[in-house]
Amino acid sequence: MHLKYESTLREPLVDGVKDYHQVTEDIISPIEAKPGKLWYVGFFISLALLGFGAFSVFWQIYFGVGVWNLNKTIGWGWDITNFVWWVGIGHAGTLISAILLLFRQGWRTGVNRAAEAMTIFAVMCAGQFPIIHMGRVWMAFFILPYPNTRGPVWVNFNSPLLWDVFAISTYFTVSLLFWYSGLLPDFATIRDRAKTKLRKLLYGVASFGWTGSTKHWQRHESLSLVLAGLSTPLVLSVHTIVSFDFATSVIPGWHTTIFPPYFVAGAIFSGFAMVNTLLIITRKILNLEEYITVGHMEAMNKVIVLTGSVVGCAYLTELFMAWYGANPYEFDTFFKYRAAGPLGWSYWIMMTCNVISPQVFWFRKMRRSVAVTFFMSIIVNIGMWFERFVIICTSLYRDYLPSSWSYYRPSWPEVGFYMGTFGLFFTCYFLFAKYFPVIAVAEIKSILKTSGENFKEKMEVYEEQPDEKFAHDVAHAH
Repeated sequence: MHLKYESTLREPLVDGVKDYHQVTEDIISPIEAKPGKLWYVGFFISLALLGFGAFSVFWQIYFGVGVWNLNKTIGWGWDITNFVWWVGIGHAGTLISAILLLFRQGWRTGVNRAAEAMTIFAVMCAGQFPIIHMGRVWMAFFILPYPNTRGPVWVNFNSPLLWDVFAISTYFTVSLLFWYSGLLPDFATIRDRAKTKLRKLLYGVASFGWTGSTKHWQRHESLSLVLAGLSTPLVLSVHTIVSFDFATSVIPGWHTTIFPPYFVAGAIFSGFAMVNTLLIITRKILNLEEYITVGHMEAMNKVIVLTGSVVGCAYLTELFMAWYGANPYEFDTFFKYRAAGPLGWSYWIMMTCNVISPQVFWFRKMRRSVAVTFFMSIIVNIGMWFERFVIICTSLYRDYLPSSWSYYRPSWPEVGFYMGTFGLFFTCYFLFAKYFPVIAVAEIKSILKTSGENFKEKMEVYEEQPDEKFAHDVAHAH
């Protein structure tokens, strides 16, 4: 009999000597303990940012969109830049969960839970921007296509705003189902370990009566595969639809067919960077270095250097087509106003952060350095924010008529709204890290016998022995 296991050449996905009980203890015990000072400091800073954001939104709704520094030429500014940026950040979670699950990539198990939560929080942040940008927020229900009593007043199905509503709502729903269904076995574990009646009741309700029976696991596996199958095209379609906000227009700098694939690659690029940012902090504070290993970070850095190179190719293709197409307006937009011009500085920040800096990850030592990974994850997300800013503002601030040329800088309510979404994101993440298992306990256990460090060592010892003796020895060892 052959026992199925991974190649011993692959590094372990779980470090240290672990058994099933130890895995449960390591991941669940931070939930049962009181949070430390660092948690409280971070949580209250997040709440303060959220409060400032709420005040900025109130100010904008009370006085109108005029408090933003938008004008006749630049109708979109920070708000749509931030919308596209947050949607992009939400991409990594579904990709790590869905696509890597379908491809049976074991390394996803250490990072998928936090990445899925990050997706949900990022989409919550993103969805606010188009609604607030409408100005009359109380009319937001007009964009929902439902049978109504307003007579023949239907939504405009040609509007990219409506496509965004479909894309975001579908993406949020599927991501939430995927995340929550994965949490059920872990909620049941916390319920069974609970010391107080309240915790037992709350986690019992949250776990939907999970007992760990064969039927429950069978249905759980089936649901995971179905949701992964639904999520995979969503990863590609959502940011493609967001790119259509620009690509279906006729404005020089926007109407280009390369936007859909390049937006998707850029979204995965920024999403994986944000996963690195969060997980490096999380593994340090919650002492989870043995589960979120350097190997996990290296795998994500490989994706970052790949998608960063794709984005770099897209930038160069845009420049080439602006020159090769011989359209003077396209040429001026890309070469005179985007790469040079008064807002040229933002273009070069974008190129440096997104194309040049990720190339350090070609070196294995850099890919496996926690400090370099953390620094680069922040640099990449700064670069990706500037990419969206460049696409929007440097395509708009120089019109056909020099009399309508303008320069754009945000007002304090715009900055405040953006800071407020950071507050919402991190408030949600701090609560998630305190009351939910940051790592999928059940999934870590599923790979422990093939990818745990102590099990791999035993496999190396027994590898040269005959099959029967190997099976016999392993049976006795466990």
